[in-house]
Order: sequence, then structure tokens, then C-alpha cells
Amino acid sequence: MYKTKKLCAPLSTIFRGVLPTRRRLSPYLSNSQIPSLSSHLQSSSRVPPSYALHFLLNSNFSFQNLCSQSAAKLDSSTKRCWNCVADKTGTTPFLYCDSCRSIQPVDLSIDYFQIFGLEKKYEIEVDSLEGKYKDWRKKLHPDLVHSKSEKERGYAAEQSARVIDAYRTLSKPLSRAIYILRLEGVDVDEEQTVSDPELLTEIMEIREAVEEAPDSQALNQIQSKMAEKLEESSNSFVNAYRSRNFDEAVACIQRMTYYQRASEEILKKL
Repeated sequence: MYKTKKLCAPLSTIFRGVLPTRRRLSPYLSNSQIPSLSSHLQSSSRVPPSYALHFLLNSNFSFQNLCSQSAAKLDSSTKRCWNCVADKTGTTPFLYCDSCRSIQPVDLSIDYFQIFGLEKKYEIEVDSLEGKYKDWRKKLHPDLVHSKSEKERGYAAEQSARVIDAYRTLSKPLSRAIYILRLEGVDVDEEQTVSDPELLTEIMEIREAVEEAPDSQALNQIQSKMAEKLEESSNSFVNAYRSRNFDEAVACIQRMTYYQRASEEILKKL
């Protein structure tokens, strides 16, 4: 005999509330196809068993939802550890299994902000980023899994490399701006020729000032100006990104790129 467990209401009550009238249903399946179910329905409900069976097989009916609206549904995207098959718990990206401490394979659906538990926005606290980066490095460093299997050592190397790249990308204003636009589907060509006459003139003046700088003190002064210019462009990018003005955001990145390059050239001369 087919048995049901922990139902919130008898099947007869459920079927009377959810089934259409007899005129609207056609018995697609005969009782003989599943005798145990049909016999149970005959004894517990006045609804013809073939009608009830048709309803169960051709609807989204769920006993679990009837018993508890808060019951958790199994997500098809649920991550499981390759080693112990434990489900991912919490909101931390699944780079490392808390149950068996095995390092997991790289999941490219996890972006760089998610790796460090950060909201996807341009303004971040670099100190907080550094702390979370160090925590991941402790768990993922290849030297810590030297006694593990070749498979897991490979995962460790890949995850460690990705965490390093994520940290380097997000810790610098320019690379962070480029990355966050890419997440929005906007590709930035860092080598694109500048067409803004004002910016071109400014770039030429900066180069001349660097070449003609008599000493390190003069170079440091130019370096300070570049830092100010970079911060101004960074703030402009924030406003453009918030307003979803991606054309202006790209223009800000172009300015940031040239100021960053000028700053690097100055450092080479110091």
C-alpha cells in the first residue's frame, strides 16, 4: 500500500480544493498502470484515481510546500565539495571546503568582488581588502597542500593565482575601474588613441616637465600633481559609474591611464 508521511491535510481534502471539475479533466492514465497509488486514492478520496494521478503527474504539486512554505528547495546550482560531497554553507565563495578543508576547483562565475566578500562597487576599503586577501592566501597557498593529491595541488595553484590577480586588480584604482566596467559588459581599450585636445595638450606638457626636471625634488613635485590628477579622475569615474554614464566612465579611465603612466615614468627617473 502506498503510504504518505507528515501530510498537513488528508489527500481527499487537498484534491477537493485543487482539482478542477470532472468535466474539465480527461483520464490520460488508467488505474492499472500504478495500482498501489490508485487503490490508496480510492480508499482515501472520492476523486476518481485516474484524475488524481493525472493531476500529480502534470502539475507543480508539492507535498513539501503544503506542509511548510519556508521549506528550503534544492537549488540546481548548489555547490558540493569534490572530495567529501558536502554542500557549500554560508555566503563565502566556495574556494575552500570548511568540512574537509579541501581546495575546490576554480569557479569562473565568482567575480573578484565576491572572492573577498565585497559589494560590487568602485569605492572599497583597501585595508579590508588586504586583510581578506591574506586570509585566502593562508588557506590556498600551494605550499600548504604539498602532501595532498596532485589533483588538489593543481586546484590550489589555480585558486591561489586567481586570488592574487583579484587582489592586484581591485587594490589599484585604474585596474579596478576597468574591471568593474567589464562586469557591466563594457570593454575598455587602454591603448585607444586620445581624441580630447585638452587632454593631449596636458599630456605633452607633463612629458616636457618630466624631461626638463633638474632634480629629484622637481620630479617629486610633478609626481604629487599626478597623484592629485589621478584622484580627481577617480572621483569623476565614481560619479559616471553611479549614473550609468559608461561613455564618461571610459573617458575617465583614459585620463587615469595617462596619469598613471606619467607617474610610473617619474618613478623610473627618481
